[in-house]
Amino acid sequence: MPNTKSAIKAARQNIKRRVANLLTLEKIKKAAKQARKLKTAESLIEAFSALDKAAKKHVIHKNKASRLKSRLSKLLAKK
Repeated sequence: MPNTKSAIKAARQNIKRRVANLLTLEKIKKAAKQARKLKTAESLIEAFSALDKAAKKHVIHKNKASRLKSRLSKLLAKK
């Protein structure tokens, strides 16, 4: 358990951040899954948007976002 005031506050902040980060990750997963399923330009744009927002918030690394966007684009190009 945290002993100091600052450690207690940091623990509270960590919980809030974790919840926000998990929600962002869920959005990424849902958007990517939808893009793979539908293989349409609209679903791809939504997935790109979710990935870019997550990278901007530092939930995922920018290179990971770029890699996932590239892989999703390849799937759409095959169609």
